Amino acid sequence: MNKVLQYIPEAQDQEFFYLEKLCEQMDDEQIVNFSTIYRSRRKDVQTTLILSLLGLVVVAGLQRFYVGQIGWGIAYLFTGGFCLVGTIVDLINHKELAFECNQKIAEEVAQMI
Repeated sequence: MNKVLQYIPEAQDQEFFYLEKLCEQMDDEQIVNFSTIYRSRRKDVQTTLILSLLGLVVVAGLQRFYVGQIGWGIAYLFTGGFCLVGTIVDLINHKELAFECNQKIAEEVAQMI
């Protein structure tokens, strides 16, 4: 069984392959430490989707704040998600938003280990 999948079972698709490549040089103890820190910091794809949906009806930009893109979040907030077009695009691309954020988090955690 793959070690990354064993310690980070919620990883799917691109994220799984990215983490697998990132952890290929790590020993078991490093993978355990990496997965513990990474799992506590990673952004969930479903949460990104829910926040994008809320952006359509409540407050635009929540999904951008969630993934750490504060500047874009403020821009969405003041422009109504660029008249909802940006929010709809984020709704379609919610997996990519979460993956990009998780890549940065994984790189930061890997450097710490």
